[in-house]
Amino acid sequence: MTSESLRILRVATDTYPEVIGGGAIHAHEMSAIQADLGHDVTLLTSDQGDRSLPRREEQAGYTLRRFRELGQPLGNSITPGLFRSLHDLRDEFDVVHAHSHLYLSTNMAAVLAQFDDTPLVVTNHGLYSQSAPSWFNELYLKTLGRFTFNAADRVLCYTETDERRLREFGVTTPVSLVHNGVDCEQFSPIKEQADPLEVLYVGRLVETKGVQKLVDAFSQIDVNANLRIVGKGPLQEDLKQQVHELGIEDQVTFAGRVPNDELPAIYARSSVFVLPSSREGLPRTLLEALACGTPVVTSDLPQLESLIEGVGMTVPEEDVGGLAEALEQILSDPELRARFSEAGRQKIVEEYSWAETVRETTKVYYDLLEE
Repeated sequence: MTSESLRILRVATDTYPEVIGGGAIHAHEMSAIQADLGHDVTLLTSDQGDRSLPRREEQAGYTLRRFRELGQPLGNSITPGLFRSLHDLRDEFDVVHAHSHLYLSTNMAAVLAQFDDTPLVVTNHGLYSQSAPSWFNELYLKTLGRFTFNAADRVLCYTETDERRLREFGVTTPVSLVHNGVDCEQFSPIKEQADPLEVLYVGRLVETKGVQKLVDAFSQIDVNANLRIVGKGPLQEDLKQQVHELGIEDQVTFAGRVPNDELPAIYARSSVFVLPSSREGLPRTLLEALACGTPVVTSDLPQLESLIEGVGMTVPEEDVGGLAEALEQILSDPELRARFSEAGRQKIVEEYSWAETVRETTKVYYDLLEE
C-alpha cells in the first residue's frame, strides 16, 4: 500500500502566496512535495477577496482551486462555493486533509465526514485563534472545535502539550505527533551578519503576538542594535506611533510583507529572533530562525520548552523587563550567540526537517486506508 500514489484532497482557507504565514506555507509546501512524490493533490482554498485570481490553476505540481470569499469575520473566511465542492469531490479522493479546526472549511469537512467513508485528517496548527477573544476560544473549543476534532479519523499535533490540551477539551480521536518542519537547505546560516546587531520579528502585527511588548523591551536595552519588524496587520499604525513616542524611529524598520524566498537571508543576518506571543502552536518562524542559526527569545509557552532548551531563552508573557534583559544578554555576548546558533541549527536538522514532516504525514494517510 505504501508505494501506491494517493489522491489527496486538501482544505486550507489560507495558502501561500496570497497569505504569508505558517499555516498557509505549510499547506502549500506539503501539497507541492506530495505532488512531487507522485501523489495527485488538489487544494481547496479562499480567494481572500481578490477576484482577479484564477478560479483554478496548476501550481507547483498540484491543482489549486480558489473560491469566492464573501466575508471574513474574526479572520474566518466565508466561502460557500468551497463547501459545495468539498461535498461533491470527497468521493473522488482517498483522503481529505483539512488544516486548522479554527476555519469553517474544516468544520464543514467534519460535518461531511459523518456521511461517507473517506478518511478525514485534521492538523492542529494551534489550539487558539489569535483573532478571537479568550472567552470565545474557550466556548468554541468546548463545542464546534471539539466536534470537528472528534469527527476526524486522525488528528495531527506538533507537540505532546497540544495533544494533552485536546484531551482536556474532551477530544477522543487518535492523535499522531508530527513535528512541524522546515526546509533546512532553503533556511540555512550565512557568514554575513548585520552591523550593527539586529533584533528580528516576523509575524502578523496583532496584539496576541506581543509586538508592542517587544518594542517596549527593545527601547530599554543598552546595546547598539536595530529592530526589524517583518509583517503586516491591524496594529501597524499603533506600533509606528509607539516607536515615535519612545524616540527610537532611527533604530526600527517596518519591512512589511516579505516573500518567503527572501526570509532566509533576513533570518540569517539577524542577531536574535523574538516571538513574545501569548498564543501559538509550534510556530514555523521559530524553526526557520533556528535553521538559519539565529538564537531565539520567546514567551515561556509550555509547548515551546523542549524546542527552546539550549538554543535560546524564554521569558514570562507579560514580563517586558525580563524580555529586555534576555535581549541584552544575548546581544552583548558573542560566545553565547555562537553557542545558541550552532545548537539551534543542529536541533532543527536532526529533529524538525521538512522532509520528515511530509513523510510522517503521508504515512498517516496510508495507515488510515489500511485500517
